[in-house]
Formats: sequence, structure tokens, C-alpha cells
Amino acid sequence: NGAGKTTLIKAVMGLVRPVAGFVSIFGKPYLDQRRLVGYVPQRNSVDWDFPTSVLDVVMMGRYGVLGWLGRPGRAERKAAMEALTKVGMADLAGRQISQLSGGQQQRVFLARALVQDARVYLMDEPFQGVDATTERAIVTLLKEMRSEGKTVLVVHHDLQTVPEYFDWVTLLNVRCVASGPVEEAFVDRNLRLTYGGRVSYLTHHAAEETFGHPEE
Repeated sequence: NGAGKTTLIKAVMGLVRPVAGFVSIFGKPYLDQRRLVGYVPQRNSVDWDFPTSVLDVVMMGRYGVLGWLGRPGRAERKAAMEALTKVGMADLAGRQISQLSGGQQQRVFLARALVQDARVYLMDEPFQGVDATTERAIVTLLKEMRSEGKTVLVVHHDLQTVPEYFDWVTLLNVRCVASGPVEEAFVDRNLRLTYGGRVSYLTHHAAEETFGHPEE
């Protein structure tokens, strides 16, 4: 916590001003490319008591294409239902979003991002507070998106699953400690530098423990 993960996503989206440098997406500022970017916020940043249906939440993802004055029609409804089907939520399309479990709500927001048909997806801790079934479904979806040529940036802090879930990693501790392919950047030395000394985590083989202190 406090390493700057969420702040990084906000900087990409132009919600916070960088202290130095600039952010570009395909060579242009976010405001010029926002139709190409899908966003899944943290669950705790959303007002789940807002009275709206699951289907309506997903169709909100089309407003970037329609414009705020545009009215969603048959095509938008079809796209929303297809996205809900992909995340296993089509049967609950008419349910109020507040009546869903945490994992179900997260799936709905993933569906909302999918209907944007973006090229880049920013996801702020999509696995937070979800059950194992939902987590597996999200991972499957992320891999499908990657195979379609999409770029997905995920804020994540569960070291145990990094090698299995991702192919590129950036380690943050206020500053960028390391960035690169998982097999190159997700190594003991970089983890010690990121976490300030001792790191313990489980792999599917056994517990692994790294000792040491960050180098000056």
C-alpha cells in the first residue's frame, strides 16, 4: 500500500498531474485516445447503492462511442449481453447491481470494460475481494484479451500468482524498481529492493523466502 500503483493508473488517465514527464497513449494524450482505453476501478471506489440494473451498468461502457447525448439502442444492448455472457453474468442482466456479491459486481465491471472494445485496459486490483471461481474467470478473460492483441495493465499485489497470471511486471515502491518480462524482473534481488528486505511468498511448488536488505 502507498507504493503508487493506483496513482500510476490515475496519471495515465489524466486524473492526477505527473510531477515530471508526461503520459502518452499511442503517441497522444489520454484525452485524445480515451475511446481506446477501458477502465476497471477498485470495488471500494464505487457507490454500489446507485439504483441501476446490471445491463444498464454494462451499457454505460458504450457512452464513449455514443457521446453523453446518444441513446443506447439494439446494437448496444446486444454488445452488453454478449459481454455479460462472456463473464458468466447474462442470467443476472436485470438484477440491481447492489444485489450482487462482490465477485459478481467485479464481473459486471469487467463486462462494462469489454463493451468499450478498447485497445488498452487499465484494471485496478480486479482480484480484490473475489472468490476463487471469479478469479479464475478473470484470468481466463485476461488471457483471451491478450491473444486478441489487447494491452492489459493490472494493479496487483499477490506475489504468489504473478508468474502464473502475467508475462510482464513492473515493481513499484514510490519509484519504479524494475520492469520487464516476469522471468527477468520478478527475481529475488528486485523483490528485496521493492519490499525493503525480507519477502516470503508461496508458489505452486513450495514456500519461497528471500532475505536481505536493499542495496544503497
